[in-house]
Amino acid sequence: MASKKAAESTLYHLAPKGFWKKFRDAVVVNPEISSGLPLQGVNRWPPPASRPEKYSTPATKASDPAQNPYWKRDVRRVYPQLSVVTQAGLSQLLIEHSGQASVAAPQEEGKGIAQRPEPVDLTQAISTITASTKVYTESQLPPSLPTPHKRWIPERSLDAPHDPHSYFPMTLWK
Repeated sequence: MASKKAAESTLYHLAPKGFWKKFRDAVVVNPEISSGLPLQGVNRWPPPASRPEKYSTPATKASDPAQNPYWKRDVRRVYPQLSVVTQAGLSQLLIEHSGQASVAAPQEEGKGIAQRPEPVDLTQAISTITASTKVYTESQLPPSLPTPHKRWIPERSLDAPHDPHSYFPMTLWK
């Protein structure tokens, strides 16, 4: 039976020469194994970077940074949106909110359309609201800042046992 022909390691791969060939033969476990570096002229045709023309990326809407800002592309974060409240809009909201909430009885179509009140100056809106009702009372106080800890109010507790005639007596506080 004929022996199988082994693949030649230097046929399609780069082989070391000179000193490095002798060094490789002495150090390597299997000197018949290839280096793994392909010969450029044999395997890759046309070779890389051999074309004379240069590649240019086509212009798209996504490639224009003026029309495609980062905050529109970044879907991982929710960026704050700009919100503008004018004094006229705020006064209208204050007046609508201060009135009694009631639902009108159903009427025929087209007749029961609610009309928005006319925008009023903010100072007038605040004065009309505060004139009709008190904003803050004893039971309805203004909001306070939340604190992550309780406020310490010092209280004297029982003294620790100590000599009554000591120069620095110890006092305990809760």
